[in-house]
Amino acid sequence: MRIHLPPAASISWSYFLDVDGTLIDIADTPDAACIDASLLDLIARLYRASGGAVALVSGRALSDLENRLGALRLPLAGQHGLERRDAAGRLWIHAAPPAAKHAIKQALAPALARHPGLLLEDKGLTLALHYRQAPHLAAYARRSMVRLANDANAGLEVQFGKRVAEVKPSGIDKGTAISEYLAESPFRGRRPVFIGDDLNDEHGFAEVNRLDGISIKVGHGSSCARYRLPDVTAARQWLDNALQEVT
Repeated sequence: MRIHLPPAASISWSYFLDVDGTLIDIADTPDAACIDASLLDLIARLYRASGGAVALVSGRALSDLENRLGALRLPLAGQHGLERRDAAGRLWIHAAPPAAKHAIKQALAPALARHPGLLLEDKGLTLALHYRQAPHLAAYARRSMVRLANDANAGLEVQFGKRVAEVKPSGIDKGTAISEYLAESPFRGRRPVFIGDDLNDEHGFAEVNRLDGISIKVGHGSSCARYRLPDVTAARQWLDNALQEVT
């Protein structure tokens, strides 16, 4: 695969960053992932140098991100844009119907008992069925989640990712989160950058492409992103290079 490297990064841009698979390697389970001290330092330096125009846009719950960031505070979008904290600290939430979510959890209980390799993660607004530890169940997991989302008849859709199928409210995604940020200070008027690695990042890539921004996919696989970086290390180094302007 030919890699089209992105142009040199600039602190004058707005940065929207996925986390798992982009800034840190994907772990066997969501809880096993670790945001290391060097990454926290990189994000903090980029945030300061860019005048606050940095947001993490993740599939993780916002509370999960906040716990892992420790004292570092910056704009965050969690659960694929369903919850978003803006630069002013305001919280925006798009909730799934609780009855539909409860019904899906109940329907999945027998499958989870039968297949211990499956892991159901309740993020609060979404339900993510992970099959990383049971990859042979990929088709079964995907098919089950699509059926349950359709049966709920509650405006839900399934977002696929790396060995995960996630039921979420439709119409809200990482692209809509980025669009909302770009209408606000300090992101407004800057060229947007979005870096991601997974299928659930394609909405973000598409939105940034529409705005003539810089869309970067980390790793392999088909994508509408205009640029590529080979791995997490390269993504972090590219961001660090932007800070050379101010050193």
